[in-house]
Amino acid sequence: MRRLARLLFIVFTVLRFGLDEVVLQGARQRWVRRSTRWMAFGRRLDQPRGVRLRMALERLGPIFVKFGQVLSTRRDLLPLDVADELAHLQDRVPPFPAEQSARLIEAALGRRIDELFSRFDAEPVASASIAQVHFAQLRDGGREVAVKVLRPGMLAVIEDDLQLLHTLAHWIERLSADGKRLKPREVVSEFDNYLHDELDLVREAANATQLRRNMQDLGLVLVPEMIWDLCTSTVIVMERMNGVPIGQTERLRQAGVDFKKLARDGVTIFFTQVFRDGFFHADMHPGNIQVSVDAATFGRYIALDFGIIGTLTERDKEYLAQNFVAFFRRDYKRVAELHMESGWVPAGTRVDALESAIRAVCEPQFERPLKDISLGQVLLRLFQTSRRFNVEIQPQLVLLQKTLLNIEGLGRQLDPDLDLWTTAKPFLEKWMVDQIGWRGLTERLMLEAPRYAQLLPELPRLLHQQLSRHTPSESPALLALLAEQRRTNRLLQGLLYGALGFIAGMVIARLWLVA
Repeated sequence: MRRLARLLFIVFTVLRFGLDEVVLQGARQRWVRRSTRWMAFGRRLDQPRGVRLRMALERLGPIFVKFGQVLSTRRDLLPLDVADELAHLQDRVPPFPAEQSARLIEAALGRRIDELFSRFDAEPVASASIAQVHFAQLRDGGREVAVKVLRPGMLAVIEDDLQLLHTLAHWIERLSADGKRLKPREVVSEFDNYLHDELDLVREAANATQLRRNMQDLGLVLVPEMIWDLCTSTVIVMERMNGVPIGQTERLRQAGVDFKKLARDGVTIFFTQVFRDGFFHADMHPGNIQVSVDAATFGRYIALDFGIIGTLTERDKEYLAQNFVAFFRRDYKRVAELHMESGWVPAGTRVDALESAIRAVCEPQFERPLKDISLGQVLLRLFQTSRRFNVEIQPQLVLLQKTLLNIEGLGRQLDPDLDLWTTAKPFLEKWMVDQIGWRGLTERLMLEAPRYAQLLPELPRLLHQQLSRHTPSESPALLALLAEQRRTNRLLQGLLYGALGFIAGMVIARLWLVA
């Protein structure tokens, strides 16, 4: 009965905000309109569709707000006006009582609050749909920390609403003209996985630790250290970060922060995470970014909230870097070939047709000043063009494109004259040289040398065993094949010694250069 009541409330909200007109078309829409005349007085159709969808999700509660936030990252599936409006969704959730928060912390960590902390601030500093955060001070050593605790009873609420979302997605796919193209069931499944991952705070702590290790030598961004002895799946304790939210530009200006440097540093941090590490903070909206004003770390970024992390393979990074560099050189044929080589374009697609479509997307960008060219918009339009050719866009690249739009918007808010190309192009070209040039080849050979050294001596024996599985007398042709194999073995031995000599020479040369 509880699920049925919730489903009826969802249907009523959908009809009230006219979302049936967004999803349905033709005869189905006329049938729904006739069936809902009785509630015409409550219909709110005076706003654009994106605004109505945002208002409906806010009315449906925190889980649907979170779904809208995740959905806004799938700009490859949504119209731009809808995606832009969903990006404005905020988790405005009242905090739960401090006494309840204290009980949850004590149950998770197995000790009383006064044994863990010399001070625990009852008033939370942040409250969202999944968790809330309190400041505290450790009893051991007096270190200032932030305590993040999962909301009570979240799993049951999430499971109920996710089941309803799966049901709605099924009906949207059946009834909507765009149902199959929008893949609502796949999107809900992606959200299901994401939300369950976010419920495990240990995963977030591990993400933060990896990002902190990656960024340690860059000197541009601070990531809180996790207190691993006090981290569980429902509670994590981390170093308290003291900074000014990046949206409070007047406070930062009064503190003397260099906005132009801050904007350039943000671009450098992002491209380092993407192209060097393949591991990037994918939720870098202003609410998750602060700026340090302490003397020792003045002007550095402070990253918070590591529930959403993007990862890229070497193939993804090479695809992106080559796309960006080819775009900058106006080599649209190469951009089309990269789409083909990626395997995402259906067999039989004409390269010249794809090239022409990409040229139509990219060429207008070059009519603008370089500082006005948006890498995120270029990537978005490439994805939209690719959709016409039935290209399956990879989720990790969509997440990257959303993060890139955030970085660009943030950078140009700090410095309207930020020339993203001037900042990014040398980085991309250096990465290409390091990965594809002689230096990249040498490093990969050195990395694979132990594997080659073990595999190559075994290769003749493995070939002989494979060919010797049958008795030679059974086939005269096999006798000739074995004789040929023995001659091949001698050739392979020669190649083996030559390869080992080459690798040894490269290693010795590398060690000599380092020395």
